[in-house]
Amino acid sequence: MVQTEKPEKIILGVDPGTRFMGWGIVRKTGKNLEIMDMGVLRLKSVANPWQKLETIYNEISTILMKYTPDEMAIEGPFYGEDAQAMLKLGRAQGAAIIAAIKRSVPVFEYQPLRIKQAVTGNGRSSKEQVAGMVMALLKLKEKPGKLDITDALAVAICHANQDGKTVSKGKKSNSWDQFLKENPGRIR
Repeated sequence: MVQTEKPEKIILGVDPGTRFMGWGIVRKTGKNLEIMDMGVLRLKSVANPWQKLETIYNEISTILMKYTPDEMAIEGPFYGEDAQAMLKLGRAQGAAIIAAIKRSVPVFEYQPLRIKQAVTGNGRSSKEQVAGMVMALLKLKEKPGKLDITDALAVAICHANQDGKTVSKGKKSNSWDQFLKENPGRIR
């Protein structure tokens, strides 16, 4: 029986949203990146906000169980003028993060500017420019149906290319696991 080596790392990238939540699974072997799967959670038909969070948690949990990623990378919050929208987005991010934490999958968070910089070289790139680079980097022949999917793949690519360097602006780590270890009394 031939035994295959486990890939160096499988990463779930998540682009959180309350109407559409993109996700992508990337396998990193050495410096090579390969797409395993991708999709989008369609949430706009779920009217009840609490059921929406439950749907996010359940769907991300299913993806985590199916692909057993080594790590999850998620896009962090962006600050806009609509506080209510930011609150809803934060809840959606939290539901996805809790799904990973409950399965002992380390979570890493990246700001949109950093993701764009890592993928295109320009932190102010448009969603279409990010999609084009994601397609080129992962050798996709056709564009996925929604930009939320290429955004999620961009998050995974950004994380894959960090090579363990997740230090940002004086912080020790962007890992939620590290935060929980450093702040045991803050989480109940």
